[in-house]
Amino acid sequence: MESLKRNLITVLMLTVGAFLGAYALETFLIPNTILDGGVTGISIIISKMTSISMSLLVLILNIPFIYVGYRNIGKGFLMRAVYSMIIFSLSLSYCAYFDPVTEQILLATVFGGALLGIGVGLVIHFGGCVDGTESVALVISKKTSLSVGQVVLIFNLIIYSVAGMIFGLDRAMYSLLTYFITFKVIDFVSEGLEQAKAALIVTEKGSDMADEIYKRLGRTVTKIKGKGLITGEKEVLYCVLTRLEVFELKKICNEMDQSSFITILEVSEIIGEHIKSTSKSKKKKKQNLQIEQS
Repeated sequence: MESLKRNLITVLMLTVGAFLGAYALETFLIPNTILDGGVTGISIIISKMTSISMSLLVLILNIPFIYVGYRNIGKGFLMRAVYSMIIFSLSLSYCAYFDPVTEQILLATVFGGALLGIGVGLVIHFGGCVDGTESVALVISKKTSLSVGQVVLIFNLIIYSVAGMIFGLDRAMYSLLTYFITFKVIDFVSEGLEQAKAALIVTEKGSDMADEIYKRLGRTVTKIKGKGLITGEKEVLYCVLTRLEVFELKKICNEMDQSSFITILEVSEIIGEHIKSTSKSKKKKKQNLQIEQS
C-alpha cells in the first residue's frame, strides 16, 4: 500500500511538473522567441524554421538521449523519463492553443524562466526527465572531469550561439538569461542538478547492496563496519552521487532491504578522483572478482 501511494505521488508530480514546463514554454517563451536549452531548444529552432510540430520534435529528438540514459541509469529512469516526456509533449500540443501571457520580453524571460524551472525541478526531484541532454551529460560526467552542470551549459551555449545567428543576438542573450533563471529555480526545487550528495546507508545486506549500486548507478561504495546500540553489528555504506541518482538509490535500498536506514547529506566540495566509476575502474573490479573466484 505504501509503495502504491509513493508511486501515485511520483506520477502526479511528474505530470504536474511536465505540464508547468510546457505551459511556461508555450505562453511565455516561445511567443517571444526565447529558447530553452537542450533538446527543447533544438526543437524550437527546427519548429520555427519548418512546419513540423514542436511536440513531435521533442519526442523524436529525445529518443537517442533516453536510450543512453537507460543503458547508464537503468529501467526505472527510462520509465519515468518516457512518461515525463510524453506528458510534456502532449502538454505542448495542448498549451499551444493558449494566448501568450505577456508580450513584454523581460517579463516573459523572468516569469517564464522561473515557471519552467519549477516544472523541470519537480520532474527531476521525482526521478524523471523532460530533456535527454541531462542523461547524456551524466554519462559524459562519469567519463570526464566535467560536472553535469558544466556539460549541460556547454550544450546550451552551442544552441544559443546558433539561435543568435538565426533569430538575432538579443534573443540569444534573453535565452541565456532565461537559462540561468531556470537553472537557479531548478536548483531551489530539486536541490541541484549537479550538486553532489553523500549517502550513508545502514543495512544488513551491505555487500549485495553495494554491488547493486555499482551495477545500476556506476558508483563505487565504501563499506564501514558499524555497531548499533540496540541492533548490534551492521554494515554502513558510504557513497557520493549526483542529485539525479538519489531517487534511484532510494529505490535500490527499498528493494533490497526495507529496514535499511538512509541519510542523504550535502557535499560542499569533492577532492579526488574516486567519486565516479569509469570503464577502467569497472574493468579492474571485474578482474579482482575473477581473481577472488579463482
